[in-house]
Amino acid sequence: MGVFVFLPLLLPLSAWPVARLAAHRLHPRAATRLLTAFAVVLAVCSTLCLALLMVVGTAQLPGNPLPDGWSDPEVRAAVPYDEIAGRAAIPALVAVVAGCLHSLAGHLRLRRRAERALAGLPGRRTVAVLPDPEPYAYALPGGPALARPRRRRHDRVVVSTGMLDALGPAERRALFAHERAHLTSRHHRYLLGVQLAARANPFLRPLRTAVGYTAERWADEEAARAVGSRRAVARAIGRAALVARPVSGLATLGQLSGGGTGAAPGPVAGPGGGGAEPGPVPRRVAALLRPEPAGLAWPPLSTAVGLAVWSAAVGAVVSALSSANSAVTLFLVLRAATPM
Repeated sequence: MGVFVFLPLLLPLSAWPVARLAAHRLHPRAATRLLTAFAVVLAVCSTLCLALLMVVGTAQLPGNPLPDGWSDPEVRAAVPYDEIAGRAAIPALVAVVAGCLHSLAGHLRLRRRAERALAGLPGRRTVAVLPDPEPYAYALPGGPALARPRRRRHDRVVVSTGMLDALGPAERRALFAHERAHLTSRHHRYLLGVQLAARANPFLRPLRTAVGYTAERWADEEAARAVGSRRAVARAIGRAALVARPVSGLATLGQLSGGGTGAAPGPVAGPGGGGAEPGPVPRRVAALLRPEPAGLAWPPLSTAVGLAVWSAAVGAVVSALSSANSAVTLFLVLRAATPM
């Protein structure tokens, strides 16, 4: 395998150029799907690489339960600097698993808080209005209720009276359309996927940030199409950002431990979800004041964004092939070293 065994750990760097370009040059729907796919593939490949290195490192430890043949020189020769890389992979893989479990635990805690906030409300309503002067709105995806596994929650849009009082009739329609777009397109799945990918490999954090932005832009475009006015959605975003708290109480289901969103009463950020970060909101408003972006899913190679996207795609493919080649090669080596 040689030094190529380390390639999946570093190839996520190849996705950095596309993160920013895709967020601003591709249609938000295409950008969200593309960046999420890149993040998940590259995260799986890098985790597999760590697992392979850990097998070699664990086989060298005294008293390990693995076959003695797995610590033979022939096996160690398959990994460069095996004594350092193999043992370093053990705590690294433990950190990856612990980080992913921490994110999933935060995911569950967030859902429990949201369900407790809605306790006592009719379960069939698609819109829940909470008597709270704090302005916020979020989309709560449906699924099995955590407190009562036999019951199933329906998708809901949750909004406070404080947010409704701050918006006009047209802006309220835009807000509800935005939140319903989050639910219809299942944005929480994309956000959770990139959150776990960033936990698996820190080099993928720019993709997590980019997907958080493109998912909001995707919902903006769907809301503009639903209400028939891009300016109404832009006004709703700007007004929600102005009335929201400096550290927004909204957080996305896939950004539970990062992103600077603060404590979260609900899983998916609404139009004011970027209030804690001044950059995204003006960019979203400016995008809505321009014509609707083209729905081109894959840019041509002759353009700058096309070159970046194709480069990231090649990086993902090379990483996957490298990981597969390393896995098969090491499997054959370990099989040959295992006594029958």
